[in-house]
Amino acid sequence: MKVAVIDINGKKTGRSVELSDTVFGVEPNDHAIYLDVKQHLANRRQGTHKAKERAEIVGSTRKIKKQKGTGTARAGSIKSGVFRGGGRIFGPRPRNYGFKLNKGLKKLARQSALSMKAKEDNIVVIESFDFEAPKTKEFTNILKALELENKKSLFVLEGSNNNVYLSSRNLKKADVIRGSELSTYSVLNANKVIISEACLEEIESNFSK
Repeated sequence: MKVAVIDINGKKTGRSVELSDTVFGVEPNDHAIYLDVKQHLANRRQGTHKAKERAEIVGSTRKIKKQKGTGTARAGSIKSGVFRGGGRIFGPRPRNYGFKLNKGLKKLARQSALSMKAKEDNIVVIESFDFEAPKTKEFTNILKALELENKKSLFVLEGSNNNVYLSSRNLKKADVIRGSELSTYSVLNANKVIISEACLEEIESNFSK
């Protein structure tokens, strides 16, 4: 599949690149995508939720009423979860929500996501670019030239490109990442995936092995 290379002004450069069928032309596997996105979202959860149980509540250990003859259920501690101010019964505890996925499945999920975007003509290849200093206005001009100012966009660039990243940091609908940071979730969460020409080789090398 051939894709025209454009510049930061949205104009064609007269060159084109061939997208690898092993990365951008596979049959999408919905279940692999589901598992990879599920793992990504699970890994983002902090898991620091905590509620005190009856053993952690500060309070008297005195038996609050006699065992029999009250007409109500027996009770031995004010810290019981059935009383107001008592401990939480089976409350949440800190935990790690992450789970393991095989490398082959994660690679298939990324290939599937990229193939879906390529099939929808939502993969854009752009000339490599950089900014001399962080300027949000310059990055906004690029979005306007590419007609992406009102759409979610994902820029996948080579190297760190710190000035470009800082220029886009305040924009809610634009993300800038490195090729090594590309995930299934980030691809599917964007309307357009803009890949720099220099980064395309890196992506194809990482996901075609």
